[in-house]
Order: sequence, then structure tokens, then C-alpha cells
Amino acid sequence: MTGATERTSAATMVERARTRDFSPGRAYRESLGGNPRRERMFLGSVGFFAGFGGARVVTHAIRRGVGPFRNLSVGGRHLHHLVFGIGGLLGTGYLWLLLVGTDPRSARRTSRATAAAYGVASALTLDEFALWLNLQDVYWAKQGRESVDAAAVFGGLLSIGVWGAPFIRGLGRELRKLRR
Repeated sequence: MTGATERTSAATMVERARTRDFSPGRAYRESLGGNPRRERMFLGSVGFFAGFGGARVVTHAIRRGVGPFRNLSVGGRHLHHLVFGIGGLLGTGYLWLLLVGTDPRSARRTSRATAAAYGVASALTLDEFALWLNLQDVYWAKQGRESVDAAAVFGGLLSIGVWGAPFIRGLGRELRKLRR
């Protein structure tokens, strides 16, 4: 496609969105907004999937020396990202013990943020499951790594599908408006 064709196509899609009442936000509100538990589970799942993907991207960048990312060390000891995951799980758990972010009716933003933080922290911890399973750094070894990758990606996608199914169906309805 040429640049002019891409711009025309993008302009056409924007115009279709305006004239056909396209609203992903409406799909989200209608499918998840009325069920705080489902919304929290969905946001936790999205956080998990994003955290897992982010951890993988950053660790691969560090290994290849790409970008601003470098290994972290404290006192000469390598700091694994599961440390941040454990810290996030402990922090989120402590907030929930204090009932911070547990009542979505009175503190919706906090409820959403803690649900997503829990998902991200879980991903950072589970991404290095082989480390705590084998009690040695086997992150880049074949041992255990493939099963952990598959389980984490499958678990994240399945969870998003289960908890977010009404939103995904609603978003599909909204996207079909752009094709007509």
C-alpha cells in the first residue's frame, strides 16, 4: 500500500467509526461494568498477560544488549524479576488486607489498579517458576522453560477469554459496525 492509500483507508475507518456509533468503551461498560468481580478478574488476567509479555521482551532485550535495559544487581548479587513479582504480590495482598481496592463501588480506580497489579506481579513471579522449582538459574536453559512459557501464555489467554468473554463479544459487535 502506498502512503496515500493508507491515509485514505485510515480516514475511511475513522469516518465509519463516527457515523456507525462505534464504541469499544460502551462494549466494556455493558459487558464488565455491571459485574465488579468479572471486571477485576478480567483486569487481573490482562495484567498477567501484559506482565508476562513485558518480562519476556525486557529479558530478551537485556540478553541481546538492545535498548536501555540492563541486569540489576545489589551488592554484586543479580536481582531476578521474580523479586519484584513477590514484592508486588506482598504489596497487593497487604493492600487487600487493609481493604484498599476491595470495594469497587466506592473506589473503582483503586479496585481496578490493584487487580491489574496483582496480575502483573503474578506474571513476574511465575515467569521465573523454573528458578524456584530447580533452585538454580535455568531461565535460558531448555529445562522447564518451554512448559512454563506454554502454561503462562495459555493461562493468560484462557483467563482473558473466560472472564472477558462478554467484553470480547461486545467488542466484536462494535467492530462489525465498521465493516458494514
